Amino acid sequence: MNTFARSWQHAVVTGGAGFVGSHLCSALLAAGTAVTCVDDFSTGRRENVSPLLEHPEFTLLEADVSEPFEVGRPPDLVLHFASPASPADYLRLPLHTLDAGSLGTRHALELAHRAGARFLLASTSEVYGDPQQHPQNERYWGNVNPVGPRSVYDEAKRFAEALSTAQAETYGTDVGIVRLFNTYGPRMRGHDGRAVPTFVRQALAGEPLTVTGDGLQTRSLCYVDDTVRGILAAAAHGLRGPVNIGNPAETTMLELARLIIELAGSRSEIRYIERPTDDPAVRCPDITLARDKLQWEPRVPVEDGLRRTIEWFRADRAADTAPGT
Repeated sequence: MNTFARSWQHAVVTGGAGFVGSHLCSALLAAGTAVTCVDDFSTGRRENVSPLLEHPEFTLLEADVSEPFEVGRPPDLVLHFASPASPADYLRLPLHTLDAGSLGTRHALELAHRAGARFLLASTSEVYGDPQQHPQNERYWGNVNPVGPRSVYDEAKRFAEALSTAQAETYGTDVGIVRLFNTYGPRMRGHDGRAVPTFVRQALAGEPLTVTGDGLQTRSLCYVDDTVRGILAAAAHGLRGPVNIGNPAETTMLELARLIIELAGSRSEIRYIERPTDDPAVRCPDITLARDKLQWEPRVPVEDGLRRTIEWFRADRAADTAPGT
């Protein structure tokens, strides 16, 4: 299926200055869609969207989606991506994270419903928690600690899924839900707490790569261009979902650290540190639904994606900015 099988006139992207959101804005503009980016810059970076500011079809609205907001013209697509999404951010901003998943989702849904627009929620593999099913398919309900340190993000997204589903059932709003797995690539922040940017930043600085626990826990890495294709395919298809968007190629954190050292040409060593509370032991998507319904699967091999990411980090030292600065 062509990702842009539906021709969108105007898309609203909440969290559009964030990592994935800014790539979505760029892809939509390239396809001829006018874009309104809504962001409060609590975790997004202005640098991510500054190249778009001169585009005649791009509008930047600085607003917190936890408060009611209005856009200049009715959209036919609303992509709700506003939320702290990295451990450093949601642990620093727990209430803001919960507000983005609850109030923010409600306001984005209301905007879509008023305009008769397609609504797509960015959910996450974190709704599966520390899974007891492997790989994880969309029918699995998850294993989440509702009061643990990660709960502010996990439960915000689980609530957002429930709210979006209730909105669709109650009012007929055209809702879709995508669960994103471990997206990586350019525009990540070096101190956001996720493995790829942390390891890349450390390797380029010649610092030890901090692997948590024994490093045998797994993740499944999906390059951002592939993730964006999957998101827009889900938007165009009309599938409610939820649908997993991720790479079923699984790697341990120790393997990932060693690969990044090699690709960066670094002399860094591995240093083992304490593993965070409720850190999932495994993470791997079953993408059968995405393959069957969306004709989507990732294309970018992990080594190629990591090379692109490393080169971007070499060129953009601002990515080394710590959270909240």
